Amino acid sequence: MSLRTAKIISLLVTLIGVAVIWQGSNFRGLGNQQGYQPAQPINFSHKVHAGDNQIQCLYCHSSADKSKVAGIPAASTCMNCHSKILKDSPEIQKIAAALAQNKPIEWVKVNDLPDHVAFNHSRHVTAGLKCQQCHGPVETMDRVEQFDALSMGFCVACHRTHREVTLDENGRPTVTKEVSPKRLMASTDCSVCHH
Repeated sequence: MSLRTAKIISLLVTLIGVAVIWQGSNFRGLGNQQGYQPAQPINFSHKVHAGDNQIQCLYCHSSADKSKVAGIPAASTCMNCHSKILKDSPEIQKIAAALAQNKPIEWVKVNDLPDHVAFNHSRHVTAGLKCQQCHGPVETMDRVEQFDALSMGFCVACHRTHREVTLDENGRPTVTKEVSPKRLMASTDCSVCHH
């Protein structure tokens, strides 16, 4: 092999190595948007609704216990209360206009998992998990943010421990007590979430 050929092969191997390392660093962050807090088309405060007024998550996210997705409430759900309460507020007027024009509100998804992950809200809700176990203390958030990494490690840790997880004084998930594995039936088989 000539010196020139050896240099070309060495350069190609180096470039391939750099590309593999670069791609690997991109894959590590998939789905990890911890702290992501996008602006929304309507200034909606979960603190006011779920915190101060103690409206249950399922009132607005009514499909969370029946479907794979928690769902975004229709404008009509908001207007159940706001046809009487704060109806002259500029933000409520945006909701009323969307309803009158039969147009959906273009909410920006906050907790968005990668396409290669299948997550079923109803399985978790009906198993008794609290929304805050994954979404953090939403009832304290004026503008919702992705509270945790929602990484594979985050999910698998809960599935492996078969323990009840609650939030500590800083709002971080913490294991509080053992739960029967039969109660949760939390599989760690790859095909449960990746299919």
